[in-house]
Amino acid sequence: SKYNVVNPDLVVNRYGADTMRMYEMFLGPLEQFKPWNTQGIDGVFKFLRKYWNLSHNEGGEFEVTSDEPSEASYKTLHKTLKKIATDIDSLSFNTSVSAFMICLNELTAHGANQRKIIEPLTIALSPFAPHICEEIWEKLGYQDGISYAEFPEVNEAFLTENSFEYPVSINGKMRIKIPFPVNAEKDHIEEQVLKNEVVQKWLDGKSPKKVIVVPNRIVNIVV
Repeated sequence: SKYNVVNPDLVVNRYGADTMRMYEMFLGPLEQFKPWNTQGIDGVFKFLRKYWNLSHNEGGEFEVTSDEPSEASYKTLHKTLKKIATDIDSLSFNTSVSAFMICLNELTAHGANQRKIIEPLTIALSPFAPHICEEIWEKLGYQDGISYAEFPEVNEAFLTENSFEYPVSINGKMRIKIPFPVNAEKDHIEEQVLKNEVVQKWLDGKSPKKVIVVPNRIVNIVV
């Protein structure tokens, strides 16, 4: 009666069913009222295209390698798997879509087209975008539908931080960030920080009055 109905067929014909499905989830929590606005639908459409491109080369051919992924790619994948598993249990689908977008940006930057990344990512994404994931699943060589695949296990080992990037402040102003192992001793951190060229530049030949090292937090130098 108010002529405010959007025909889903029009959206599906333009963007595809997976885009519409994910965009509806992305609008917000299921139990809350959400005004329909198609301005943000392009973001979901571009996300699915980026997911497709992760396993296809510039010529449009399917290209997934058997190489071992980088530790950074593993970390991104398993961080996302953990988030998605939690969100699905709580029906927080909108935050899942956000997590997928962040994940894909990182994996694209890593050039992560390895099977050990693409396969579990596709399984996790399939409840949200079943059509495109089913197609990728078939290209991966599987005959049974992806709905029969078990959700990937989260490997907590990839979520453990092995290093920490210490912000180094000189007289209260942050000048540089230097990574150190999380178990590095204070004396070692202080010694290496004072040898750093950038720190030496800001010290300008002066000897620091005090060097405060807060483990896995900050290094503060008082001149």
